Amino acid sequence: MKADPTNADPTNADRAEIERLNAVAADGAEALLGALVERHGRAVKLASSLGAEDQVLSHMLLGIDPRASIFVLDTGRLHQETYDLMARMMSRYRMHYEVLFPSAGAVQEMVRDAGPNLFYASVEDRHRCCGVRKVEPLRRALGGAAAWITGLRRAQSPDRSGTPFVEWDDGHGAIKANPLADWPDDQVWDYLRAHRVPYNVLHDRGFVSIGCAPCTRAIAPGEDPRAGRWWWEQDTAKECGLHVSANVV
Repeated sequence: MKADPTNADPTNADRAEIERLNAVAADGAEALLGALVERHGRAVKLASSLGAEDQVLSHMLLGIDPRASIFVLDTGRLHQETYDLMARMMSRYRMHYEVLFPSAGAVQEMVRDAGPNLFYASVEDRHRCCGVRKVEPLRRALGGAAAWITGLRRAQSPDRSGTPFVEWDDGHGAIKANPLADWPDDQVWDYLRAHRVPYNVLHDRGFVSIGCAPCTRAIAPGEDPRAGRWWWEQDTAKECGLHVSANVV
């Protein structure tokens, strides 16, 4: 069933499908991806930030369907290294990304009202920026999607420790799959090296989580993996709003 955000509650069929997919996930990430593609075809979309986890998933998914739907939210503030990796991926896999940009009018209004670096001013302003540059484009990206795939892992932060393999995203009226939910950090990197999957060179410079350039920094050994995101904020959940509407059913 394709996403219908006007009717965000899961149907009995959706619940049964989520239960089935969670059972399939016991056989591994590739098995879950294969089951999603088999049932929903290209109505399944992978959200890629071109981070390490998304590179693993892209390699797996393109091995199942070389024309799989993979989208990138280009906020207009990404690192140059992220664009370089995008070009490498397109060349190696002979694939194309669906690239979504924020509304020019919304960005212009926001910058006029609060300036280009509003995200440093307050958590509320930062959420406004994420909403314009990420959350609204995600809504467009998932229009018509039956399911979407993310690189969320339980090891990424305490707030993600309960991440299931498959859940219902009531904000977008679609199934949300997290095939790497139980992967530790080492497994991600072992996979990338074993399959020689290109990755963002910022990872070699101490960046663990890579987002927009002004809002991402390298971290020191032993720091929380999310410490490099919005580091000026204290005692707040380090999320941008893309992963706050899903519920296990």
